[in-house]
Amino acid sequence: MKLPIHSVAVLALACLLSASPGRAADPIVGLIVKTETNPFFVTMKRAAIEKARALGVELRTYSGAYDGDAKGQIAAIGDLVNAGAKGILVAPSDPAALADAVARAREAGAAVIALDTPFEAPGSADATFATDNFQAGALIGMWARARLGESARHARIATLDGFEAPITVDVRRNQGFLSGFGVDIRDPDRKYDEDDPRIVGSGTTRGTVEGGRAAMDALVREHPDIDAVYAINEPAAAGAHAALKALGLEKDILLVSVDGSCRGVRDVAAGAIGAIAMQYPVRMARLGIEAAVAFARTGGRPEAIPGSDFHDTGVTLVTDAPVPGIPSISSARALKKCWG
Repeated sequence: MKLPIHSVAVLALACLLSASPGRAADPIVGLIVKTETNPFFVTMKRAAIEKARALGVELRTYSGAYDGDAKGQIAAIGDLVNAGAKGILVAPSDPAALADAVARAREAGAAVIALDTPFEAPGSADATFATDNFQAGALIGMWARARLGESARHARIATLDGFEAPITVDVRRNQGFLSGFGVDIRDPDRKYDEDDPRIVGSGTTRGTVEGGRAAMDALVREHPDIDAVYAINEPAAAGAHAALKALGLEKDILLVSVDGSCRGVRDVAAGAIGAIAMQYPVRMARLGIEAAVAFARTGGRPEAIPGSDFHDTGVTLVTDAPVPGIPSISSARALKKCWG
C-alpha cells in the first residue's frame, strides 16, 4: 500500500499480541507530525512508535513535506479516515487550515488528538497535549531581561519567528518572550502590533537552520546594535548563531530559544545559546497514544480520553547562568532529560 505523503512509516504490531480466537483486529492509530526535518518531531515519532509497540496497536505515521505543509497533513487525515483509524494524533502545521478535515474525521468516528500545537477553536480536538508556549516564551524572556540587567531598559531586540501567517505556536512563543522581557504586547494572540522602540526587527525562519541564518544575517546587517535575539526553536537558533559567528558577533548578542533537545542543551553548555525553554515531546506522544488507544478499545467512548481541555505537558528553563527568582536547571542536569 502506498501512502500519499512525503514521509510515511507503517508500524504493524498485531503479531506481538497473543490474540484469542475471534478477537477483532487491532485498531489503527495515526500520527501526523509537521516535518521529519525537525528533530523535535523525529523524537515525537520515535516515542509514539515505542508506545504503540508497548500497547500492541498498529501505528501509521506521516509527516508534511515541509513545516507548514497543511495540504499534506489534510491528505494524511483523509487517508487515515479511509483506513478506518480510530485515533488520529496530529501536530497541525496550520490549525485553521486543518479544521474541516479534523471535523470530518471526528464525524467518521475517529478521536482526534492535538499534539504540540492546539487548535484555535475550543473543542476542535478530543484532547490536546502540548507545551504552554506562552509560558515557554515568558521564561526565556524573563531570564533575558534579568541577565541584561539595567541595559534591558534600552535593549535592541530582534525576534526570529516561524512564519508570517499567525500559527498558534509561533504567536504564543513570540508574545510570551516579549511579555517576559517587559514589553507591552497588547494582544497575546497577535504578533507585531507592539510599539516598544526596543524591538528593532523580526524575521521569518520556517523553523529551520537555513532560515535562522538568513534572517539573522539580514537583521544584524540592518541593525548592528542588536543585543538580544529570540528564536522560535533550536534549528533557527543554530542558524542565527552561525550567522553571528560568521560576523564575529556571537559573544556580543544574547540568544535564547525554545525546544530542549540534547543538541540545544549542548549549545547552552557551549555558550552559543544563553537559555532555552525545554519542552517534552516524548510525554506528548505517550499521552496521546494512550488516549487514542483507550478510546479505540472502549468502542469510542468519549470518557475514555481526558477531554478537549488543554493538557500542559510542562516546560523547564535550562541555563548555566541562573538568575534569582526564575527557576531553572543546568545544562548538565538537562542532558539527562533531553525532551523526555
